[in-house]
Amino acid sequence: MAILSAQKMTKRFGGLVAVDELDIEIKEQSIHTIIGPNGAGKTTFFNCITGFYRPEAGGIFFNHHPLVGLSPDRIVRLGISRTYQNIRLFPNLTAMENILVGLHGHLKAGFFGIVLGLPATQQEEKEAAEEGRRLLRFVNLTGKGDLLAKNLPYGDQRRLEIGRALAARPKLLLLDEPTAGMNPRETQEMMDFIQHLRNELGITILLIEHQMRVVMGISETVTVLDYGEKIAEGTPVEIQKSPKVIEAYLGRSSQVVS
Repeated sequence: MAILSAQKMTKRFGGLVAVDELDIEIKEQSIHTIIGPNGAGKTTFFNCITGFYRPEAGGIFFNHHPLVGLSPDRIVRLGISRTYQNIRLFPNLTAMENILVGLHGHLKAGFFGIVLGLPATQQEEKEAAEEGRRLLRFVNLTGKGDLLAKNLPYGDQRRLEIGRALAARPKLLLLDEPTAGMNPRETQEMMDFIQHLRNELGITILLIEHQMRVVMGISETVTVLDYGEKIAEGTPVEIQKSPKVIEAYLGRSSQVVS
């Protein structure tokens, strides 16, 4: 059963077609990876899903609910959250404060409740702090809640960004190159963690990834984009053997060498 689908989705920037009539279905509780050469339209597709870009044509549907035209905050409240290729934490906030930012959309306290310190507001703040501690434990950052985000090691910052995304209570989590810049040990830990996310929380994970070790190791379905078009889709083994995929990754460089 598809939790997310795009139908003939097209996004242009002037005369450049970044995503060209894309059809894709993401199955519920799956780990689905999008790959492709640089400039293939992968992050543009993520930005269309999350409301940062509006497609010129076609539709995007989340649990059959149309997303095109909705604001990013509305899309988050529907159950879609994301991380970014370049980490976008609040560097001068603590790890706990970054998590609480992710929880903000689910808090109900208003201005007067905060100023007057109403009992309901105090209870909500207490529950938010407990939820923040739980999420820090879940992303293996126990004891680091008081540290500034900028002072955390790189791998911890990646996990904190995922923790902040999880604070929004998503049904679909978008991960944009979660292993970028990681060493082999950190990469393996992130692979294990992504699988744990899906298995423990039952959420659907859609990721962009360049490392074939990661793609082959955790993906159930792989979609390949090239110049904004879907050129292949299937299991990791099927994708690895696809002539179109091999040409997209190796063909141009081979032509240049010759």
